[in-house]
Amino acid sequence: MRKPTAVNFRLRVTRGDDIAIGPGKIDLLEAIDRTGSITAAAKALGMSYRRAWLLVDTMNRCFKSPVVEAESGGRRGGGTALTPVGAEVVRRYRRIEQAAAKAGAADIRAFLALLAR
Repeated sequence: MRKPTAVNFRLRVTRGDDIAIGPGKIDLLEAIDRTGSITAAAKALGMSYRRAWLLVDTMNRCFKSPVVEAESGGRRGGGTALTPVGAEVVRRYRRIEQAAAKAGAADIRAFLALLAR
């Protein structure tokens, strides 16, 4: 069975040689927010803990303040959570995607009409 045609915007923001944010990092931040853990988020996304940790480390270095913080204590010994900056990064990134899709809707329809069926 063929996958349906889809249009995906892939916004990436670089800071020097680093990718500060992109679609994979946004997915990781959302998974951390859902699971409360880098380990669980990595597992949910099919990536190694090390890879997830490196992505978080890059994001934390690229922004003025961290986007993810470890939480200590609690019954299970803590976890990981988005900071207010991290939550804002996700919110704004998703709004940019929506705005781009809306602004380009007519051109997207015309472009899709040119594709083979």
